Amino acid sequence: MSHDTSSDPRTPSLLARLKRAFSGQSGTWRESLADVIETHDAGNGADALSADQRSMLRNLIAFDDLRVDDAMVPRADIMALEDTVTMRSVLEAFTQANHSRMPVYHETLDNITGMVHVKDFLRWLEVKGSKRKGKGVSGLSLPAADLSSTIKSHGSLIRDVLFVPPSMPAADLLLKMKSSHVHLAIVIDEYGGTDGLLSIEDLVELIVGDISDEHDTDENPQISKVDDLTHVADARVPIATLDALFGVDLLPDEEEDEADTLAGLIYEMVGHVPTRGEIIRHDSGIEFEILETDRRRVKKVRIHLPPPPPPSEPA
Repeated sequence: MSHDTSSDPRTPSLLARLKRAFSGQSGTWRESLADVIETHDAGNGADALSADQRSMLRNLIAFDDLRVDDAMVPRADIMALEDTVTMRSVLEAFTQANHSRMPVYHETLDNITGMVHVKDFLRWLEVKGSKRKGKGVSGLSLPAADLSSTIKSHGSLIRDVLFVPPSMPAADLLLKMKSSHVHLAIVIDEYGGTDGLLSIEDLVELIVGDISDEHDTDENPQISKVDDLTHVADARVPIATLDALFGVDLLPDEEEDEADTLAGLIYEMVGHVPTRGEIIRHDSGIEFEILETDRRRVKKVRIHLPPPPPPSEPA
């Protein structure tokens, strides 16, 4: 007589399976962890890992193989401040960029001297500002001379950054950031020039997935119709929404736990983050054209529906 292994106390827990796998001598730890994930899900029914848990564990396995240049923000996308800009410009830059750290460079981006953290800048504003009194006026007031001064003249605001080669393992960089308490790294090429940038948030997102914060205002992923055969969609649109809209089944039942969004569907189809302009064809005949993407995720997709079959001619 069969019994439900999910409630059987004799069924090893996930932790017990991991301990047993890593205590063995055969295979690599990545192979052992991948095998534990599959066997645990297969034999534990309701206690199987959720899609998010499974994705995080697989990301952790893949993270060990990543190099810095696999995850860095490329040079062309770096938002930085020249050391001659005014403090008023720094305020505008932080407001527009929605970043907590901004690299500072001297003359060219190949000569990065450090970074400015938004907390240090806000503290400078508070110290320099004076509370106005009288006639019911309150708040902070900064002299024009202070706002017109340059970053270079406030050297205490400029923090250190790490300089790392593109071949450095991403896991090693994460450990170095934790031990040094420096959470921004500049990736340098063989000639010492700036090749890219990585923050500690970028590395963490490689494991846990995209982290949305208060500045991510687009809470409801949108899909808009261009014409009868063309739509433009946010990559976070649920697959179920597309299935209902187009009358298709984009993900087989046996794979429905692997992805929930359009971006996840595309990753399942191609096995990597596609580049801008890449076109991925689904078995249903629908084509997904990548409109916006970066090194870590797809952002916007144009969906091309197959044309309807021509009307049949009368016999």
